[in-house]
Amino acid sequence: MIIQTEQPDTNQLALRQTTALPETGFIRLKNILGDKKAKPPIPAIIPVCPATFWKKVKKKEYPQPVKLSANITAWRVEDIRDLIERISSEGAA
Repeated sequence: MIIQTEQPDTNQLALRQTTALPETGFIRLKNILGDKKAKPPIPAIIPVCPATFWKKVKKKEYPQPVKLSANITAWRVEDIRDLIERISSEGAA
């Protein structure tokens, strides 16, 4: 009798690793909104289109970005965690 043990799919492992937010630091927009074309694909933490995200940033409904250099914009992980918590609590209400 041959017993096959199920091996974890490497794509699933990569998916779990990319969805975990670090404790502190900065996160780029593609890590927040996801990137299907990346290898491996990056799942969305907040599933909205970039235009909607930027509109909400402009209205100050979403956290303000930090310019790390002329071409690099990022968000504080703590601010994104707070946003996720706020969205979750509004959805539960």
